[in-house]
Amino acid sequence: MKFNVFTQMEYVVWAPGTLILSIHALRTPNQTVISEEFSIEPYIKFEELQSAEGENRLIRFEVQEQCTVKVTYNALVDNCVELTNYEHQEITLVSQLPVSVLPYLNPSRYCQSDKLSSHAHNMFGHITNPFEQVVALTNWIHYNVQYLSGFSNAETSAFNTFEERAGVCRDFAHLGIALCRGLTIPARYFTGYAYQLNPPDFHACFEAYIGGKWILFDATRLVPLNGLIKIATGRDAADNAIANIFGNINFTTMQVSCELAENSIEPIYYNEGEHSGLSYL
Repeated sequence: MKFNVFTQMEYVVWAPGTLILSIHALRTPNQTVISEEFSIEPYIKFEELQSAEGENRLIRFEVQEQCTVKVTYNALVDNCVELTNYEHQEITLVSQLPVSVLPYLNPSRYCQSDKLSSHAHNMFGHITNPFEQVVALTNWIHYNVQYLSGFSNAETSAFNTFEERAGVCRDFAHLGIALCRGLTIPARYFTGYAYQLNPPDFHACFEAYIGGKWILFDATRLVPLNGLIKIATGRDAADNAIANIFGNINFTTMQVSCELAENSIEPIYYNEGEHSGLSYL
């Protein structure tokens, strides 16, 4: 499914500093960046960086003088997704997990799975199928945590969200990740452009490693699962910041959009009793 994605951000630079942005669509075997354009006004030389694992594409540039900087990115992206049936899926032993997946079992800055492990086992430990476990915990978050803009902040963690029962998409994602890791299911943070998200913005959800694939889950249910364009994945939001600012630089405005480039989309959501999981490779 092809989508046109766009973002434009402005920053006021008061003194020399550096910006590192993560707004480019990721290139993967199942996500093709057909065309893209990136610009900075006024023109500033920039470089593209990529992590060793290939989980994000970063743009880094240095601003030498006081000015207003406008960054624009647009792309045409095909997000060919896969559905896999997990009705008879068994738990994968930690001894059988790839080395690259092991870090996503550990607690991280925003996902204190060690503090939530007992809660995860009490609520979902009786479920033997790992896919059904993640569907169940995602549904629990959706029905028990209120989506409330402005409630949380940059310091809010999964444990805070579990106690306070309110937050935004990044908080829903962090809680899902922490509960998965508490059940010994590897999970990672996902940021992307989102079709039909209202109001338009970047979106956060999470992926769980089940049956050898990273399967997408979104406890907010704000967008169709197949209406996302992946930007990056990481342990939590600390790895996936849209912008890292170094210096006396202030963010001022942002526009984001994700529009269908084809005639129609058959939206995919996980329903009760669902056994088919969607993956963005």
